Amino acid sequence: MAPEIERLVKLLAKLPGLGPRSARRAVLALIRRRETLLTPLARAINDASDAVRVCSVCGNIDGLDPCTICADYRRDNTVICVVEDVSDLWALERTHAYRGRYHVLGGILSALDGVGPEDLCIPVLIKRAADLEVSEVILALSATVDGQTTAYYLADKLANIGISVSGLAHGIPVGGELDYLDEGTLSAALKARRGLGSNGEGNSAG
Repeated sequence: MAPEIERLVKLLAKLPGLGPRSARRAVLALIRRRETLLTPLARAINDASDAVRVCSVCGNIDGLDPCTICADYRRDNTVICVVEDVSDLWALERTHAYRGRYHVLGGILSALDGVGPEDLCIPVLIKRAADLEVSEVILALSATVDGQTTAYYLADKLANIGISVSGLAHGIPVGGELDYLDEGTLSAALKARRGLGSNGEGNSAG
């Protein structure tokens, strides 16, 4: 195997869901379709590498900073939806059921993985939630043990601000991760969200 091909296989094998065998098959498919797939993909990756930014407001990944969502004046400034990762933000956007703002934590609390509050974008969230315009924070975190632990930790931190704190409702299975759920399930869970903490009362997303 040529060194260039071997390097490409090793790099692709590092992607989620791709092992060495899958990476080799992907590389072969790319090479066989050099003009229609390999070359355009290489250009797209190069363009993305140059253009992609992390939004300084919410943590979204976009070509702009602030991102397209944060810069959209039509979004509802009174609601912030908190997600673990950008992939969850994208999943919720696909539902077209939510028109508020977002906040990407960058992970969830995990004693096993050594992830504590100081490793997440929690202070920025508290500061944003304290804004006079914000009336509700939706904790749209996965229905895993770590996800729910993080949700209740955040609900406790947000309790002193005096705003409504809610979480996704029925439709999210125990252990379910948002990025793997269909748009209909996510939309229903958003609309029927439940209150969390002493100040939280479930509200319709509208």
